[in-house]
Amino acid sequence: MNALQVVSVSSEMVPLAKSGGLGDVCGALPLALDQLGVRCVSFLPGYRSALASGLAIESTDHTFTIPIAGKYVACHLLKTRLPDSQVEVYLIDQPHYFDRDGFYFDSHGEFRDNCERFCFFCRAVAEAIHQLELPIDLLHCHDWQTGLLPAYVATGFRDYPWLKNTKSVMTIHNLAYQGRFWHLDMPLTGMSWDYFNWQQMEFHNELNLLKTGIVFADRVTTVSPTYAREITTPEFGCGLEGVLRDRGAELVGIVNGVDYDHWNPANDPHIAQTYDSQSWQSGKAACKAWLQAQLGLPVRPDVPLIGIVSRLASQKGWDLIIPMLSNWAHNPDIQWVILGTGDVHYEKKLRELAASHTGNLAVQLAFSEPLAHQIEAGSDIFLMPSRYEPCGLNQLYSLKYGSVPVVNRTGGLADTVTDTNPATLQNRSASGFVCDQYTVHCLEETLSRTLELYLHQKEIWAQIVHTGMEQDWSWSQSAQRYLEVYEHLIRDTS
Repeated sequence: MNALQVVSVSSEMVPLAKSGGLGDVCGALPLALDQLGVRCVSFLPGYRSALASGLAIESTDHTFTIPIAGKYVACHLLKTRLPDSQVEVYLIDQPHYFDRDGFYFDSHGEFRDNCERFCFFCRAVAEAIHQLELPIDLLHCHDWQTGLLPAYVATGFRDYPWLKNTKSVMTIHNLAYQGRFWHLDMPLTGMSWDYFNWQQMEFHNELNLLKTGIVFADRVTTVSPTYAREITTPEFGCGLEGVLRDRGAELVGIVNGVDYDHWNPANDPHIAQTYDSQSWQSGKAACKAWLQAQLGLPVRPDVPLIGIVSRLASQKGWDLIIPMLSNWAHNPDIQWVILGTGDVHYEKKLRELAASHTGNLAVQLAFSEPLAHQIEAGSDIFLMPSRYEPCGLNQLYSLKYGSVPVVNRTGGLADTVTDTNPATLQNRSASGFVCDQYTVHCLEETLSRTLELYLHQKEIWAQIVHTGMEQDWSWSQSAQRYLEVYEHLIRDTS
């Protein structure tokens, strides 16, 4: 059997362009699929950051124009390869659209032409596949920026020959971001107004590009099984719950993987002392002492150190964390380390709390990749009580680093952290502590039982740490699940 030919299209991809978890996934998944024998080719906008990424980028012979917004816009194809792999990446080089300080917005706000930019990107990708004569079995699209492509496949857009035998998969990374635009932007898509209806591309008299991808794709995936169920409900469906329920069994949840080449305490260059599941007690003790000293906290091995690395937004549970900190920060026998930026309201509250509790609360309102690693290695407990979390990565890092996660029961957090109770301790599956209700009271109760075990039942605590560190949340597991989706799709529709 010939190797499966997959073309992946996304608006972010590590190491070329990243603003969040989307970039991590779209950079890691093709590499993991490549290891499974899948031939992967990726497409990405030719952002300023991508062209300056340090990867060797070469020109191609392909230049073409796309009709959009009443004009013809030219673009040029550039080509690179992901490091240490056979994964080719084509960049849509169009400086007017992509040579900017940000991907979607700058200091003045969201770019007003985002709909035009990403409609152009999708149309250019469709033309590029045609011009390159790429062999393709399956088109894998990620988030609203690529939502037009499944529609092109389903409707035979511009009679491209490559569309005829191609299947499409649409992955939702965060349903809250849908690509909703003025209805008069519909001509930018290149599709007939006939498709602007409530069953296909229209949503409350707006053009909705994520809905478009969901409706037209042959399969829809999202980034955890629990999130796949949650988004079919009014609470988490962001208005698209009915559309998603209609997809039924065609909606699949697959947990994102972790790149253990970069997130592994056994070889992490950022931490004070490396360790693994056999040497974690001495390793974490050294990392904890180093972190305490670096951040100006008393170097005390006896106190629990609670870490938080998070965007400061209500989605991440800060409307619970701030009141809880106000109640708990006065206790000198608990230390807190917080790293993150975001909502100015939460930044202000954290500054005030840190100023009042300098002996046990260290706050860094910044983004620092090295410090994020150091907090995972040095903290005893990792707090992540998200209101919703499609997948989440920090809880997976925490499991590997032996920083026991305390999470809310939602999305990928529910799928990856097993609550500690008598049954899970007996079968040795307990890996953290799970809060069942999104309230300050429930979070405080969950953290209280966490601290009770940490302080008074050291052997049980060691078992929980060891269980988490031994788990495998690598991309090889996730890629195998995606490969199964691809193969079932092609087999079931052939």
